[in-house]
Amino acid sequence: MTTAMVKQELALASFSKVYDLDEVETALNELGEGANEALRVMYEKMLKVGNLRFCVKPNRMPSIDALIDALPNFAEPLDDVRKQVALCLETDDRLELMPILLLGDPGIGKTHFAKQLSRLLGTSYQYVAMSSLTAGWILSGASSQWKNAKPGKVFDALVHGSYANPVIAIDEIDKASGDSQYDPLGALYALLEQETARTFIDEFAEIPINAGHVIWIATANDERAIPEPILDRMSVYEIAAPDRDGARRIAQSIYEEIRSAHVWGQRFPAALADDTLDALALASPRDMRRAILNGFGAARVAGRDQVRPGDIRLEHGTRRKPIGF
Repeated sequence: MTTAMVKQELALASFSKVYDLDEVETALNELGEGANEALRVMYEKMLKVGNLRFCVKPNRMPSIDALIDALPNFAEPLDDVRKQVALCLETDDRLELMPILLLGDPGIGKTHFAKQLSRLLGTSYQYVAMSSLTAGWILSGASSQWKNAKPGKVFDALVHGSYANPVIAIDEIDKASGDSQYDPLGALYALLEQETARTFIDEFAEIPINAGHVIWIATANDERAIPEPILDRMSVYEIAAPDRDGARRIAQSIYEEIRSAHVWGQRFPAALADDTLDALALASPRDMRRAILNGFGAARVAGRDQVRPGDIRLEHGTRRKPIGF
């Protein structure tokens, strides 16, 4: 069974308070005439939508073996997820996962794994790309005193989202940059510790929010660029590139995911032919997605409903060396 076949699991949903309504009302009443209008509107919206969010967990052991089959190089972190799920099944205890750090070469599927894990656990998925961001407030928000200030990603996910325990993926955490005054990773010192995360204060909203249930997954190529206190707060896994058989399975799972996400995908068969999988096995999982999507288009241009090896174009410099089979 491949990733596209790993459906979002049925989950038990309790409710969790992500902020205190009295604190929001007090903050709203204390705003002066010259206060940031966006802040005023946000407080009003928080009162209107309420402070309860779904806090979900699987109501039975999810299809972890199926996900391991589709993403074989992620067996170690998935086995640890299985252990934590087993602890809270058949009880009222909520799922608690240590923050996860995935180390490995670019393009081997780390971000794809994070998205599939959120689907497996039945919660939402949020993505933060640290490599393209220099602002220190991307996670924690910027003071409302600043022009064009707004809340950070964590506040946005919890207050404007539906879940108290979303998966938040921090991609390329080792590429985070900022000046000496604003550290993009500064907020993580509190957010990765459950006790302090429960009363996390976004600098824009200035209202404590409960981020203690967030499921954190960070990716990196080089752990040496990550501060030691951040590493100490995470379970670290080194993810190797898949072998030839694993690469074929990943290619098939990405093919199925793209196929099932589009109406036009139903024109195509559920499985790729062996020779097409062999062609894709030379690519990294990141490049597979681009090559498969282009392959679908090339097949239709040719008037076919099947992707063939000749439809697979791997960009120069992105090919993996054969594993040696």
